[in-house]
Amino acid sequence: MSFGPRGRHKGVSGSRHSGRLSFLGCRLAPGFAVRVVVVGPGGRRAYDDAEWHGALVVVESGVVVLEPRTGHPYRFGPGDVLWLQGLDLRALHNPGSEPAVLVAVARCRSVSEVSA
Repeated sequence: MSFGPRGRHKGVSGSRHSGRLSFLGCRLAPGFAVRVVVVGPGGRRAYDDAEWHGALVVVESGVVVLEPRTGHPYRFGPGDVLWLQGLDLRALHNPGSEPAVLVAVARCRSVSEVSA
């Protein structure tokens, strides 16, 4: 669910902290959109598969724990890259004392996709 490398990539930038992948403040190619999701300290966000459709997600700051319907939770931190679509999750949880900031980048949906 998480992959690297954490270095610089064309079209995205490494953060000022240890070269982590970051989508904040960078220009994306036309046809892509950025969405920021914040889970407050101790907060929990119900998982909705449609919310993550086609999105590559970077944990910008804080900690997020993916709570599956069965099995063990998965913990991710700053710089981790996730694909959240199609998972059997119950919720995303932030066990930390600072906000967990997730940035999702996905293709913009075309008019034909939206009306279909």
